[in-house]
Amino acid sequence: MALYVLYEHAAGYAVFGVNEFEEISMLLPQVEQSVTDLSRFNALVKLLGFSPFKTAVAALENVNAISEGIVPDDLSSFLDSVLPKASKKNKFTLGVADPKLGAALAEALKIQCSHIGAVPEILRGIRHHFPKLVKGFTDKSAAVAQLGLGHSYSRCKVKFNVHRSDNMIIQSIALLDQLDKDINTFSMRIREWYSYHFPELVKIVPENYLFAKVAHFVKDRKSLSQESLEGLEEIVMDSEKAQAIIDASKMSMGMDISVIDLLNIEMFAKRVVKLSEYRHQLAAYLHSKMTNVAPNLQSLIGDQVGARLISKAGSLTNLAKYPASTVQILGAEKALFRALKTKSNTPKYGLLFNSTFIGRATAKNKGRISRFLANKCSIASRIDCFTESPNNIFGEALKQQVEDRLKFYESGETPRKNLEVMKEAMEAAAELNATQSQESGKKKKKNKKRKHENANANGDADATLLEDANGNGLPEEAAEVEPDTEGEPKKKKKKKKNKNKDVEAAS
Repeated sequence: MALYVLYEHAAGYAVFGVNEFEEISMLLPQVEQSVTDLSRFNALVKLLGFSPFKTAVAALENVNAISEGIVPDDLSSFLDSVLPKASKKNKFTLGVADPKLGAALAEALKIQCSHIGAVPEILRGIRHHFPKLVKGFTDKSAAVAQLGLGHSYSRCKVKFNVHRSDNMIIQSIALLDQLDKDINTFSMRIREWYSYHFPELVKIVPENYLFAKVAHFVKDRKSLSQESLEGLEEIVMDSEKAQAIIDASKMSMGMDISVIDLLNIEMFAKRVVKLSEYRHQLAAYLHSKMTNVAPNLQSLIGDQVGARLISKAGSLTNLAKYPASTVQILGAEKALFRALKTKSNTPKYGLLFNSTFIGRATAKNKGRISRFLANKCSIASRIDCFTESPNNIFGEALKQQVEDRLKFYESGETPRKNLEVMKEAMEAAAELNATQSQESGKKKKKNKKRKHENANANGDADATLLEDANGNGLPEEAAEVEPDTEGEPKKKKKKKKNKNKDVEAAS
């Protein structure tokens, strides 16, 4: 059986014939040794045909198609012209590097393809010696073609990435979790540091953010007086707490502290306050991104839990492809594999444990509500991923279903059927889409009216110019002299005569 090898280069397609393929497959170690030697490798392969890409755009289109496992028209026509026609007597195999491309070629052209055995080693040798195997081709031209196509392909993949909105959510939730850890660590450090000077403040202001703001405001406790009561009230938002801080500063057991130490504490407290404020801004940004990308998942389980699910899955599309059983234990992979290894009980929940529904359920029903919630999260993610007009109607309906299931576990009240809830949600979504389309139509009409009014205004401004039969602009006075003019020009002539009569009468 003959073997032909397809090699996709940045400059075009090439097909090589392999000599004595059956012997080569038996002597694979010798093939590996001969790959690096050009003279020995030339005895193994022979160039049958080379089809260069006509333009850089054609090269980009072909490489995009090949990366997705699609056979381009250029490749199919090239293979038809180079390869012999397959028959019972003339059987051959086409070696390819990508198994997806091999499957697509086998389906489209009815060719037997292979990507195992000696094919990878032969392709490695072709890749190593390709500029010397094709006439008129040099190492420099090959490098230029590879560099240009590589830049174009990378730019295309980044520009048309379907998960680019999901990437913003993934980075935001990762930064939010990191900020929570850092702010917690820095807050503990500022508490210990400032407590040497004012230890009573920790019990009065237990919140981390407020403690840092108060420490930045107070600085030296001996400087506190009744005049600083208003400033403390603005920070603490409680007059009693503000007064307690002032009273405690007068009777504090803390040590005296130098100006340099106070300056460092003040700078550190200011940095902690700024980090906390940025954390709130980042949470608002994440909320807006989740509203645009996954509104139903956001309505069901909140911003942070939904964003963590998307981050763990890699994208919203991957999360939509997961079954509900995978969504339920997403984030508990270590516990799952440990349980499978030790043959113990598998985990009931992963990232969904942070949801409020799991916390509100009793210990007996935590597993049940987790399974039910994972089912609804899977539905919500699929709606968000594949809907054309995103809204949170289905998310609110699914959230109400989880609430009803919690009531059912607590009191035994039977919840509504899923079919009824989904029908109502679909009707509400249809009404919302209809109203949005009407509003968009009204906006288009208003824009058209504005354009029409602007055009009329421009026409009135240019009304001093009239057009003759040939379309040439004429001033008004020239138009009045024309003998064929009717209507207003004749009236204007009469008015001029009347004016002359009035002037003669007056004289």
